[in-house]
Amino acid sequence: MLPRVAADLVLVVHLAFILFVVGGALLVFRYHWLVWVHVPAAVWGAWVEITGRICPLTIAENKLRLHAGLAGYEDSFIEHYLVPIIYPGTLTRSMQLVLAAIVVVVNACLYSYLLLRWRKTRIN
Repeated sequence: MLPRVAADLVLVVHLAFILFVVGGALLVFRYHWLVWVHVPAAVWGAWVEITGRICPLTIAENKLRLHAGLAGYEDSFIEHYLVPIIYPGTLTRSMQLVLAAIVVVVNACLYSYLLLRWRKTRIN
């Protein structure tokens, strides 16, 4: 039971990391120091998608599920609603590149706005 709970926890952390990678720059508006955490996370997220690599969180979750004796996902709340978001069955290489582009474009826009805002504040 503990490995299954741990696997579910890894899945939730994985989803939180994905959300942070895509939109973490919004948190930087409020917590400026977070830029030092978000930029490497966003670079990592884009790199994983561009190179087609498997995230270590995916590997950890799968190992925990195997340790729990699970061959596949059962219909728990977490697995039913979160797994398809993180592991879509129709994910292709071109979709991975689009996801990477979304990460880069969204964050480039948010950070451009932030830099303009900070620059404007310093000038005034």
